Amino acid sequence: MSTVVAQSLHVFGLRSHVSNNVFFFDEQIIIFPSGNHCVKYNVDQKWQKFIPGSDKSQGMLALSISPNRRYLAISETVQEKPVITIYELSAVPCRKRKVLNNFDFPVQKFICMAFSPDSKYLLTQTSPPESNLVYWLWEKQKVMAIVRTDTQNNAVYQVSFNPQDNTQICVTGNGMFKLLRFAEGTLKQTNFQRGEPQNYLAHTWVSDDKIVVGTDTGRLFLFESGDQRWETSIMVREPTSETKNLGVIQESKSLIEFPTITSPVPSYEQVVMASSHHQLSLPQVSAIAAYSKGFACSAGPGRVLLFEKMEEKEFYRESREIRIPVDPQSNDPSQSDKQDVLCMCFSPSEETLIASTSKSQLYSITMSLTEISKGETAHFEYLMYPLHSASITGLATCIRKPLIATCSVDRSVRIWNYESNTLELFKEYQEEAYTISLHPSGHYIVVGFADKLRLMNLLIDDIRSFKEYSVRGCKECCFSNGGHLFAAVNGNVIHIFSTTSLENVSNLKGHTGKIRSVAWNTDDSKLISCGTDGAVYEWNLSTGKRETECVLKSCSYNCVTISPDGKIIFAVGSDQTLKEIADSSVLREMSAFDVTYTAIVISHSGRMMFVGTSVGTIRAMKYPLPLQKEFNEYQAHCGPITKMSLTFDDQFLLSVAEDGCLFTWKVFDKDGRGIKREREVGFAEEVLVTKTDMEEKVQVMLELKTRVEELKMENEYQLRLKDMNYSEKVKELTDRFLQEMESLKTKNQVLRTEKEKQDALHRERMDDLLEKQSRELQDLECCNNQKLLLEYEKYQELQLKSQRMQEEYEKQLRDNEETKSQALEELTEFYEAKLQEKTTLLEEAQEDVRHQLREFEETKKQIEEDEDREIQDIKTKYEKKLRDEKESNLRLKGETGIMRKKFSSLQKEIEERTNDTEILKGEQVKLQGVIKSLEKDILGLKREIQERDETIQDKEKRIYDLKKKNQELEKFKFVLDYKIKELKKQIEPRENEIKVMKEQIQEMETELEHFHKQNTQLELNITELWQKLRATDQEMHRERQKERDLEALVKRFKTDLHNCVACLQEPRQLKEKVRALFEKYVQGADMVEITGLNSDLQQEYTRQREHLERSLATLKKKVVKESELHRADYVRIMQENVSLIKEINELRRELKFTRSQVYDLEAALKLTKKIQPLDVPETESGKDLPGMPPTVRLNEQEETGRIIEMQRLEIQRLRDQIQEQEQLPGFHPFAGMRLPSLLGAEADLKLQTK
Repeated sequence: MSTVVAQSLHVFGLRSHVSNNVFFFDEQIIIFPSGNHCVKYNVDQKWQKFIPGSDKSQGMLALSISPNRRYLAISETVQEKPVITIYELSAVPCRKRKVLNNFDFPVQKFICMAFSPDSKYLLTQTSPPESNLVYWLWEKQKVMAIVRTDTQNNAVYQVSFNPQDNTQICVTGNGMFKLLRFAEGTLKQTNFQRGEPQNYLAHTWVSDDKIVVGTDTGRLFLFESGDQRWETSIMVREPTSETKNLGVIQESKSLIEFPTITSPVPSYEQVVMASSHHQLSLPQVSAIAAYSKGFACSAGPGRVLLFEKMEEKEFYRESREIRIPVDPQSNDPSQSDKQDVLCMCFSPSEETLIASTSKSQLYSITMSLTEISKGETAHFEYLMYPLHSASITGLATCIRKPLIATCSVDRSVRIWNYESNTLELFKEYQEEAYTISLHPSGHYIVVGFADKLRLMNLLIDDIRSFKEYSVRGCKECCFSNGGHLFAAVNGNVIHIFSTTSLENVSNLKGHTGKIRSVAWNTDDSKLISCGTDGAVYEWNLSTGKRETECVLKSCSYNCVTISPDGKIIFAVGSDQTLKEIADSSVLREMSAFDVTYTAIVISHSGRMMFVGTSVGTIRAMKYPLPLQKEFNEYQAHCGPITKMSLTFDDQFLLSVAEDGCLFTWKVFDKDGRGIKREREVGFAEEVLVTKTDMEEKVQVMLELKTRVEELKMENEYQLRLKDMNYSEKVKELTDRFLQEMESLKTKNQVLRTEKEKQDALHRERMDDLLEKQSRELQDLECCNNQKLLLEYEKYQELQLKSQRMQEEYEKQLRDNEETKSQALEELTEFYEAKLQEKTTLLEEAQEDVRHQLREFEETKKQIEEDEDREIQDIKTKYEKKLRDEKESNLRLKGETGIMRKKFSSLQKEIEERTNDTEILKGEQVKLQGVIKSLEKDILGLKREIQERDETIQDKEKRIYDLKKKNQELEKFKFVLDYKIKELKKQIEPRENEIKVMKEQIQEMETELEHFHKQNTQLELNITELWQKLRATDQEMHRERQKERDLEALVKRFKTDLHNCVACLQEPRQLKEKVRALFEKYVQGADMVEITGLNSDLQQEYTRQREHLERSLATLKKKVVKESELHRADYVRIMQENVSLIKEINELRRELKFTRSQVYDLEAALKLTKKIQPLDVPETESGKDLPGMPPTVRLNEQEETGRIIEMQRLEIQRLRDQIQEQEQLPGFHPFAGMRLPSLLGAEADLKLQTK
């Protein structure tokens, strides 16, 4: 054995044409065939475990899992012979339980299988022309029954057991629907087909005796006990434009037809070939799966329908449609969902539905999502990732990233990550891809298509071509180890291109046949090539000429590689050998042992070699190559391996084959250690992004940000509106509730008053009733006493009557007794006479009986004598016979003695066996008890395991969702960090400019404050001057008034004096008129007093005014110092005052409204008098106040006194306010603020006083 070991790690692929190719092992683990393995795949944790196929297996044909999930049956063809292998899934690792390979009946292959409900029996169906159905007791490898299901070479598609009965079987095929029952070692058909035969593709049991069957024409039948109960046809529906434009899920599309030689299940292509052009448009029901509510069935390409059982009837109705989504990465998205569903299965909890398609894809859908959004078309999602659906032709890996590049004839190029086991990129093209090579940096690939050779960039989310070469049908290409060159094969010519200049450097010509493989040496100075012409050339790239050559025309080479030191070339080809070539000669040949090597690869360390074979196996061997057959052979693929590669660190082996699967293998040495190479630098995380894409994404992000801001503003605005609406509603409700409370209070008061009145009335009535009752009691007592006396008298009378009646009855009794005794005596005499008559009759009858007895005895004696004579005759006869029998008995006794001995010996053996059986029965009972207890424990443990699995599954789902979110957030974080850095770089110069501008603004603010102070000072000066001017104006007006008064007085005096002058001639009249003038204008002492009083008042006024001006000036200085300190407080107080005034006004209105309501209620209830007349004078007075005329000044003295008093009060108020503000804690004056004017303060004071 070799010291090199390879262990399978992960596989990317599915064998779609294996019958029953996907099913659940438990809620998280599914099993499906891939390559020549069965894969156990955990959907949540993403790990894979492998169940390898049999040695020298040519591929799997059918799978079946037992109902208890313990056993897996695999049908294979091993060396042209059919084999059924049964694995025990519960064992870790899975081990073979039984192998069925010896058959007493003709068989080519087993195309479908099924386990019985108790997992003890296995049902297998062979392929035509035999078409035998075999009923196995598989643990004993015993055939219980065999029957031929078809004699016309029609295909059989599915066999199954009744889920509740081991003996009932269903078989469906082309023109075949049979129900069979196993009884007495044979399988007998229990149903008879009626009507036209259909091509039944699939069936499932929905209950104990009901089966749903689907046909290739889209018809569904429900059979109960073999009789048809229900039928429906599935209509073809085209997907809507919305479903066609779905671009969420990526999915591959293959335009080729798969080979169907080994396929037991009819593929889409098979049915198309068999059906007519009319049937091509009909949906095919190729898969059906039952669940508790009904069943799911395929309904043509890319479509699954769910049917649910109707409650009233035993029929089913369509409840939901599920489609395979279109693929935006496909070259023809409209056709990407046109793939048939071949197999479906539900998870044990019926939470998940999984489907496999004819294009080797696995899809899943959560059933709860379909129930939530009923009425809409649901869509499948990829269970893992899009897989190759045809032969993989190209394989490559790189150094700087853990990437694998593959291309396939399904026209797709895929980039895989072997570290995370995921699909990184995927794109489909119009032409088939034959070869692929990945640049060592992992940023570029070169792909050989049927029409051109394309050099492409691996972008973050796309594979984009940037250079095309007119190299048609390039079947092989390869980047150099340094990545600066790449070689491309065109027929028998090798083109060398530069990766930097993208030009053709040189062309290597020399092969006469097609070149199959090229390889670079370690320093990229040489290139090795091999082809179908049997030539292996070593090219010198500096000169473009051959250095060494080795030609063997009898061999068509498949692959070539070179040792790390560049001295030895290894080549494999059609001659089933491995050749070591050096210096143009074959050093040695190593036999492949009846297989053809198709691929070869050597490790970078030069210690390991791996070869791929035409039967899909991988052989691992140590280098230098051993002389004998020393290698480890591993089952890998079910078709010829096309390419193999080792990663740069020799940790992983990669292999692809014609079965469309990609395997990754972990490489170990004999001691189990990985062959490690030290990595100086870890894997690169950089990705390529085009400038336009980045700008578009930045633009999209900016638009989204603006949209988010707009939405925030809209939401805030909406919230404000809602707050305002809600506040208004709250106010309305509070008002309503207050009103209701008031009304209820009034009602309560009214009810209380009524209650008090009722209480008073009740008391009065109670008193009246008590008085009445006492009176009635007294009256009743008197009446009753009188009645009692009367009743007592009656009682005494009645007592006397009863005594009389008793005496009369006693007399009647005595008379009756006497009459009775007389009647008795008469009756006894009568019956005694009758008795005597009867006794005489009886004696006569007894005498008759005696006479008859005598006659009977005489006849009896005669009969006995006759019988004795007959007995003696018979006795003599039988004595003779007895003698003869005795003689025969003597002979038989000898024989019986011998038989007794034998019988005794047999009886002893039977007793021993019975004892043994009793002992075994006792042991069996004990073991059954143990088994029952263990089964109970197992059930309990299974429940616990299920509960724990459910909790683990929920937690793992949560963890997986959180991890997904975390990854998305990390991606956003990375992009945002990068943008933040760029923005910071752009912000720094602007921040410096902002600092300079802020300094300028501060300087300007200081200047502005200075100007404000000057303005305030000037305004104060202006106000002082205005006040002085007003005072002087007032004085001037007064003086002018005095002057006018004096002028009028002088004028009146002049006129009166002129009138007096006219009476100069008459002294009496003159004297009277002069006296009148004196009385009128001259009032001696009064005049002196008035003039003295006016002068004192004027002096006092001037003195008070000067004092007030001085105090006002000092106060203004203080106010100027502390104006900014008080302004904010004054503004706040003013605002509070305004709001309080508004509230007071509102409260007054509410009070008025409530008073009017109270008035109306009181008027309605007629309890109190109206209060409105009391309120009317107040309102009228309030109304008259603003319209009152201004008060008339009586004289100047009163007016000046009033003004002085008001100014004193104002000054005192201002002093009090200043003292209060100075005493406030934590109060600091603010500079640059102004107090409101005194006029405004006076106006506010007047408002407050009002």
